[in-house]
Order: sequence, then structure tokens, then C-alpha cells
Amino acid sequence: MTRPPAVPIPRQPSPRPTMADVARHAGVSPATVSFVVNGRKERGISESTRQRVLEAIAALGYRPNRHARGLRTNSSSTIGFVTDDLAVHVAGLTIIGVHDVARTYGSVPLIGHATKDELQQVVEDLLDRRIDALAYAVAGTRPVEGIAAFRSVPTVLVNGFSVDHTLPCVLPAESAGGRAAVRELLAAGHRELAYISGFGDVWATGERLRGVRGALRAAGIDAASMPVLEGNFRSDSGHELTSRLLASRRRPTGLLCGNDLMAVGAYLAIKEAGLEIPNDISVVGYDDQPDVAPFLVPALTTVRLPYYEMGATATRNLLDGRSSTPSRTFEPCPVVRRASVAPPPRRPTCPSIRGHRASRARFTRRDRGSQLGARRPTERR
Repeated sequence: MTRPPAVPIPRQPSPRPTMADVARHAGVSPATVSFVVNGRKERGISESTRQRVLEAIAALGYRPNRHARGLRTNSSSTIGFVTDDLAVHVAGLTIIGVHDVARTYGSVPLIGHATKDELQQVVEDLLDRRIDALAYAVAGTRPVEGIAAFRSVPTVLVNGFSVDHTLPCVLPAESAGGRAAVRELLAAGHRELAYISGFGDVWATGERLRGVRGALRAAGIDAASMPVLEGNFRSDSGHELTSRLLASRRRPTGLLCGNDLMAVGAYLAIKEAGLEIPNDISVVGYDDQPDVAPFLVPALTTVRLPYYEMGATATRNLLDGRSSTPSRTFEPCPVVRRASVAPPPRRPTCPSIRGHRASRARFTRRDRGSQLGARRPTERR
């Protein structure tokens, strides 16, 4: 009878080395190892002893037990990060900002995703893991509701704000971003401008438009004279609204777009009209979407939303203990210059028509003069 093959017994992982193991390996006390691990400069610990401890740590692969340290210090060295949309690239940039700053404080982020209905449960799950602080980010700057779950731990909102203004938040400086966008066109010499915006009831749209109009007034331009057409932040509305502007009697030389996707539609409409960017019309986007703005032809000059910086600042405020006083921190929205802005084209002056009118006026004056000259002798007679 054939014997069944032997089932290999899985190797048990070797036990994790302890501080006592390091002490025995280095020939010192556990207290000395603790001082070295925690970076404390205690008297009586020579440099040679410190080096022996470090060599023992490396040889054994010792790692401090953060859980045990957390029990002693009442800190888990973790920060919770929750967002309502992990699928968009903006969440990734914000998470990187959170991660990079958290590391400098010896902390790590725990990431959660939650819809509005799931938010309470996700935050409670993170609290059960003893997070030290929480950052909650939303896609699309807007008021945040249902924040009862945030009361148990220091919390900062990212790209959103509490309706009752009780939580600190980090927001993009949208008004300044709008000013920067229109100044880019004004600096190139444009005065005939138009703005195709996203949804008019969105906080970002209102703030950007406020900045745009403020910059126009500062430049001595009547802000009310600039056409503002409301769209939906998608390329279809960018195409439709731009086509409408190009068909109007007063065609703009500079176009501001509610975001980069609307600029995509604007590019198509401008091409369909037989015009060129930026020779005939300059275009400025908003967002600096990495998979859109650099790849348009010509590459799109736009305003960058500071998602990385907002995540970094929120984490810094949390771990510095600056989240106790409700306040709003605004991160700058810088212009990213590419190739879609140039000086405006010269308006057609129709010199032949103007010359014809001038010569006609001269002819009329000569003709009338000769006629008057012919009459005067007769009249004198």
C-alpha cells in the first residue's frame, strides 16, 4: 500500500526579539537599551555602549513595540484619514501630503473610505484603533454635515467646512486663484474676456468669480461687462458655452474656464470655429488635472488646486496641537504656465475700408469745393 505523502509542517515564525534580548546581546541593562532606543542622552552611557546597543538592534532585527509604548504614553502614533471619494486623483494627492508630514512626527495614517451614511461607523472603527487625530477630506469644496462622530478626537476638515463653524478646516484659496487666473490674461494684454464657470451654486465657483471680478476692477475694467456663462464642470458644457461665445458679436480674446474638463470642450469649439489657441484666443483652465492639462495641444495654462498642501497642512495642524480653535486655513492656488496664453490678436482695422472712406471724404470735399468755386463767379455775377 502506498503511503500518503508527508504533509510539510509549516515553520513557526521566530519570536520577535525583545528589549531584553537586545540587552543580553549587548551586555547591558534593559534600561540602557530603552534610553538608546528613545534617543535619550543619559549620563553614564558612553558612546561605545551606545554603539554596542545599536549593533545588537541591527543584528537581532529588533523593532520597538509601538503598542506597548502607546499604552505607556496614551498615544498610538496613528492619524486617521477618511474621504468620501478615494477613486479620484485628488484623494491620492491629499493622502500623500498626510503621509509625508505624519512620518516626520513618527506617526502613520490609517485610511478609510466612507459615504455619508457610512461615515459614523468608519470613524468609530478608527477610534477603536486608538487614532490620535482625524482628517476628513471631501471631493468638491462644500459644507460638511453629520460631524457628531468627530467630537471624540482632534479633527481637521480638508477641502470642506462645518456648517456651524465649530471645526477647523483647510481650504483652497479659491478667490486668490480666480484673481491669479485673470491676471495671467491681463498681463498678456487681454481686455476682452469671458468666463465659462461650473455650477453657480458651488462654493468654489462663487469664490473664483469674486476673485476674477476683483482683479478686473483693480485693473480699471468694468467687471459687469465680462460675460459669465454657467456650465456643469464637464467638457460638454465647455464646448456648448464656448461655441455660443464665439458666435456672439463680441468675441473674447481671453477665456477663463471653470475647470480643465471645461477647457477640453472649449478647445474643441475653438478648433471647430477655425481659430487657433493661443494665436486667436487664449485659454486658462482650473484644477491642473495631471491627466488632462499637460496633454492638451497646446498644453493648458491653468490654476493648480493644492490638494497635497492641504493634506500636509491639516496633518501638521493636528500633530502640532493647533486643531483646538476653529479656524480656516487657506492654501494658495498657483498658476501653472504652459502654452495656451499669448498676447491678444490685433483686431481687424480694415485699412482699405478706412482708406476708402478717407479718400471718399477728400473727393467729396474737393468736389464740393470745385462746385462751390464754379458757382461763386456766377453768384458774384
